[in-house]
Order: sequence, then structure tokens, then C-alpha cells
Amino acid sequence: MSSLLTLTGTIKQPVQLSVMELDRLPEEGQIRDISQIVPGREGTAIRLATILDQFPPQPDATHLTLHASRDGFAASLPLDQVRDVGLILYKQGGDPLSAEQGGPFRFLIENAAPCKTAELDACANVKYLDEIEYSVGKGKETR
Repeated sequence: MSSLLTLTGTIKQPVQLSVMELDRLPEEGQIRDISQIVPGREGTAIRLATILDQFPPQPDATHLTLHASRDGFAASLPLDQVRDVGLILYKQGGDPLSAEQGGPFRFLIENAAPCKTAELDACANVKYLDEIEYSVGKGKETR
């Protein structure tokens, strides 16, 4: 399992981000205490919008697919709906997320609806996240 978050698909060039690189992204996109936004969670996260601003998809991208190669899970979400509510948890207790914590990265949706009740539901909270794929149209979906 890689400790890099890879951005692929409709992007000029694929990007690989380490925990250290995520930590260096603009402070206004950092959430140093995720429990303030997602009760019951601990750790540091970065807003998806910050990643999209720093590493934008091509203008025709409509979706992003969250991939977890560890278990083959994938969730494809409309980019315009998830942009401002998506969070990527990348550290807990100052250290990178372990596999036991759902690492290397964990995708969370603020105020997610219960599973199987909406497009942005809790089933799209992806553990073991290691790739975000930008696409035109819906991508792979296993939830």
C-alpha cells in the first residue's frame, strides 16, 4: 500500500502527494482538529477544495472517483457537489494514518447522509484512500 495520494484522470499530469506535501498546502484549507467538523474523528485533514485549487482537473471534468486499492473499493461523486464538503484525513496524533486508522488517507464528507440515502452519503467516506481520479462522467462505483 502506497503512502502517496495519487491524482489521475483528466488532469494535465498525474500528481503524487505525500503527507508532508499535504501538510504544506495552504493553511486556510487545513483542518488541524477534524473533531471540530466531524464529531468523533481525530486528526488533521485538508479540504478537497484546496486540493482541487492546487491541482485542478481539466475544465470538462464532472466527477471524481475515490479509489482504495487495498480493498478495491471505489466511490464516484459529482465534483460540483463534493468540492466544498470533501475532506481528506491524513494525520492522527501528528503521524501519518496507519492502516488500522483507515490510512494511508481517509476521505470524509461533512454532514454525510446515511448510507444509501443520497449521492453524498456516509458510504462515500472512503478508508484506505490512495487515488483520486478526475473524470468526465461517472467513474467506477462499488459502494
